[in-house]
Amino acid sequence: MNKIFAWSISAALAGFLFGFDTVVISGADKQLQELWGTSDAFHGSVVMAMALWGTVVGAIFGGIPVNKIGRKNSLLVIGLLYFISALGSALANDPISFAIFRFIGGLGVGASTIAAPAYVSEIAPAKDRGRLVSLYQFNIVLGILIAFLSNYLLRNTGEQPWRWMVGVEAVPAFIYTIFVLLIPRSPRWLTSKGRFAEAEKVLQTIEPGVDIREKIAEMKKQVETKITGENILMKKYRFPLILAFLVAFFNQLSGINAFLYYAPRIFESAGLGESTALLSSIGIGVVNLLFTLLGVFLIDRLGRKQLMFIGSIGYIISLSLVAAAFFLNWGGLWVPIFLFLFIAAHAIGQGAVIWVFISEIFPNHLRASGQAFGSSTHWVLAAIVPSTIPFLFSTIGPGYVFAFFAFMMVLQLLFVIFMMPETKGKSLEELGEELSLHEEISFKNP
Repeated sequence: MNKIFAWSISAALAGFLFGFDTVVISGADKQLQELWGTSDAFHGSVVMAMALWGTVVGAIFGGIPVNKIGRKNSLLVIGLLYFISALGSALANDPISFAIFRFIGGLGVGASTIAAPAYVSEIAPAKDRGRLVSLYQFNIVLGILIAFLSNYLLRNTGEQPWRWMVGVEAVPAFIYTIFVLLIPRSPRWLTSKGRFAEAEKVLQTIEPGVDIREKIAEMKKQVETKITGENILMKKYRFPLILAFLVAFFNQLSGINAFLYYAPRIFESAGLGESTALLSSIGIGVVNLLFTLLGVFLIDRLGRKQLMFIGSIGYIISLSLVAAAFFLNWGGLWVPIFLFLFIAAHAIGQGAVIWVFISEIFPNHLRASGQAFGSSTHWVLAAIVPSTIPFLFSTIGPGYVFAFFAFMMVLQLLFVIFMMPETKGKSLEELGEELSLHEEISFKNP
């Protein structure tokens, strides 16, 4: 188990780089605009947003290399993308070059949401799979906090501190790439490519007490029963496709990214001063980390469905209270308190579950494609929803926006109760078979 944990951590470090890369740009934001004298529109849509569009492209097409060259090789490429992006961004002398290197880093972020959860889910024993895959989400949250700390520590370094802020990412990117060189290939990917002897060697290390021949036979059966040219759009895979879409859809329609991007603005809209708003934003990061840890601890004990149920209730209560606070002009610290509850509900529910669940519900030979679909849905909405917030806040007001998010979480609760299956403790082969024959099973947790 120690080896599996080490391999899982190594792959999940892609999540650390994801979180770090996403947030580190915030420290360079104003410095870059002043240095290059770009307009607000160009700075926002090109300099700052290019990494996000790289993420969307990486998520849409990342399943191709994950299938073709394998999970391990894809993770190596992702490490190189982060490394090149960090150094290139730090050395850039014009906004276009900077944006191109940030786009390269975004490709790594998008592809990592496919490769890392797929890899860990395929090497993890069923009883520990949720905990190990959710290490990816934990690393994202940790990367975000470390990026904020790094930006603070480097704020006075050299004549252009922003170069150090974005360039320092090359260090963890290099370390991560070295770690990935030491992990084995996914046994399920090896089996899908007919490399059974190699898969058997890896499985002997992963599950020494299990009948390896029986396990390989189970994987072979899924490979042999697949139809040449199968894809996730076929009718037999409609149910897992719908599940992946809805989990990703509700994740963003909770308003989580909209909130994280505009936390200080939201706190100031609630009547807090600028310094108090920034302090509250740091508190959000701490709460996110602590409750993500709790979600990692509970996901294999309570199960994915139960955590989503708890998170949905927390979402509905907290978002309704935030909306009420804006409608009724509740002053003081009520809005930050309610939003702390919101971030806790997200971290223990959707935050802990999304990448685990999507990595489990597709059969082995279509996992990367299914992961790409779910990840693409997530990132396209992550680009669209936050971009509407400034306009909506200035027109209909934050109260109505948060009321809408609360309503969407009522729909998520209904999805969890009536449609979402429990995947805890089941092998990937068992889940692949069950969910591709969904009309024969109940949508409710058995």
